[in-house]
Amino acid sequence: MQLYAGIDLHATNNYLAVVDETGKRVFKQKLPNDIEDILSKLGRFQEEMAGVVVESTFNWYWLVDHLHEAGYRVHLANPAAIQKYSGLKHCDDKHDAFWLAEMLRLAILPEGYIYPKEERPIRDLLRKRGHLVRLRTSLILSLQNIILRNLSVRLNSNDIKNLKKNVVVPLLESNDDLAMAGIISKETIDFLTGKIGAVESMVEQKAKLKDQYRHLLTIPGVGKILALTITLETGPISRFPTVGDYVSYCRKVDTKWTSNDKTKGKGNKKNGNKYLAWAFSEAAEMARRHDTLCRNWYNRKMQKTNFMIAHQALAHKLARAAYCIMKEDVAFMPEKLFAI
Repeated sequence: MQLYAGIDLHATNNYLAVVDETGKRVFKQKLPNDIEDILSKLGRFQEEMAGVVVESTFNWYWLVDHLHEAGYRVHLANPAAIQKYSGLKHCDDKHDAFWLAEMLRLAILPEGYIYPKEERPIRDLLRKRGHLVRLRTSLILSLQNIILRNLSVRLNSNDIKNLKKNVVVPLLESNDDLAMAGIISKETIDFLTGKIGAVESMVEQKAKLKDQYRHLLTIPGVGKILALTITLETGPISRFPTVGDYVSYCRKVDTKWTSNDKTKGKGNKKNGNKYLAWAFSEAAEMARRHDTLCRNWYNRKMQKTNFMIAHQALAHKLARAAYCIMKEDVAFMPEKLFAI
């Protein structure tokens, strides 16, 4: 008799449900997030356990790792792809846990990728860099607005980030209140710049581009940090059967539902990897600025539409190119991307 377990995981507790191969419910209990307690409850079924499903929540790492170490076959459920019966009148954690187990039993479980434990820390460190960059950008924009509002002077962001020359304080020194705002903002921006540099140095020392991914650096707009981001967020390229699957995962395709040539709504446009979406968006912006072919293609697109669609279209093309580069281990070929 084979058994299937589903765990509906939350921040402080979880709900464990077990069904047999006929769908009969054999166990259910709400548990604290204590691994000893969870393993104790699962232990009585371990010999018959065919698999355990954990929903991909923000805190799944610890539970999946412990279950792996205990010898269980673990599946990570993709919540964005899970459909519930729309006619349900009542649904709670118990129903969710049993539904996870039931989908595994029926072999219809939409599964997420369990990223290797040893590679997660460096990926999370690179994500922290992105968080620090966003904080610094918000401070720069705020400081630019203060200066523009009070002095009608538009200060370049690179000038604000300059560590060798402080151009902010002299502009605001005539007013004590504005000077204080400028000093605090500039010191915080400089502090974040230093921490971003420290993270980049550690990432570059510890994370190495995989051999088949080294050609990512030949893509216009992709430097070392973006190449490492694409590498670490993508994982094995083999998990994406087609280029369309990969580009969709990068959030670089539109979501639209149609019937009889009429729009019937939209899907979940946030389904996918937001870090890859950011990486290819950044690459598109840099390529537009510094690569002649990309800029010319972008400008032609702009003549037919608007800048946002043109930007997304260029990011889409670069994501497709990255997939082919990683899949085939080849360098970037502009003649294929732009049909020249």
